[in-house]
Amino acid sequence: MTSHLLRSALIAGAVLAAAPAFAQTKWNLPAAYPSDNPHSENLVAFAKDVEAATSGKLLITVHPNASLFKAPDIKRAVVTGQAQMGELLLSIHENEDPVFGIDVVPFLATSFPDAMKLYQASKPLIAKKLDAQGLKLLFVVPWAPQGVYVNKPLATIEDMKGLKWRAYNVGTARIGELVGAQSVTIQAAELPQALATGVVNSFMSSGGTGYDSKAWESLKYFYDVQAWIPKDYTFVNKAAFEALDKPTQDAILKAAATAETRGWKAWQEKASWYLDQLKAKGMAVEPPSPALKAGFQKVGEQLTADWLKKAGADGQAVVEAYKKM
Repeated sequence: MTSHLLRSALIAGAVLAAAPAFAQTKWNLPAAYPSDNPHSENLVAFAKDVEAATSGKLLITVHPNASLFKAPDIKRAVVTGQAQMGELLLSIHENEDPVFGIDVVPFLATSFPDAMKLYQASKPLIAKKLDAQGLKLLFVVPWAPQGVYVNKPLATIEDMKGLKWRAYNVGTARIGELVGAQSVTIQAAELPQALATGVVNSFMSSGGTGYDSKAWESLKYFYDVQAWIPKDYTFVNKAAFEALDKPTQDAILKAAATAETRGWKAWQEKASWYLDQLKAKGMAVEPPSPALKAGFQKVGEQLTADWLKKAGADGQAVVEAYKKM
């Protein structure tokens, strides 16, 4: 009898000890940027908020700097369930659907308030398209306005001819084509190496990417063109999300809303800080000359026309809704 009771107690103890492991869910969230980038820091804060709200029931591990999946592979990894969540610059998938490139249409939205309006105008359509692919959109956070990094002074757009130009999406590749540069597709995690080895000597991006990649070690000029404000999208595999209980789902959605607000605030605060850092490291940070600005606006008009043609009625409807806001 004693041995039977002892055995029962041991079994009960084993079950109790194992219970937290069965109850706990562990997810992976691959991301494309360095751990000290505001996007990555925001994702870590989001994961901590979810852990706290679920009392450790759901643990999300953020994998920054394309360490788990390269940027172009993150979306597919979440769709196929190789990772449960992901964050990326959605415009890198513009070839898949033109609407995914709405926030990199040049000179359409060049300030944070306008970028927010464009996000609000485009969110229902983008969320619907992601949903059809098995993804649930959680939150969206901008970068700083885009400028041009280059190894020589630019007086006019013609000075860009022959540059080795880093492209990361359809829009930047098309800019390279229109100005007569040689486009090379390079994602953010590979940019420092590409700059150091001379694979590229120019690119368009935010002050944040220039800081992350230590652009000042290879390039000397940054022209604050403010062409557009791209955005990173964080999403979850819809089936994985729906498999969670309601309180856990609610915790994710609440943490996502907090992350979106926090992310927009962080980038608005850090946009000028990054430019100050570039200056402190010896880069010439300048507005474009009137001639250079006019050249970029002409390129922008061509890219906008190209995009509207590809995006069709959907794209036109989003742009019209945005302009009415």
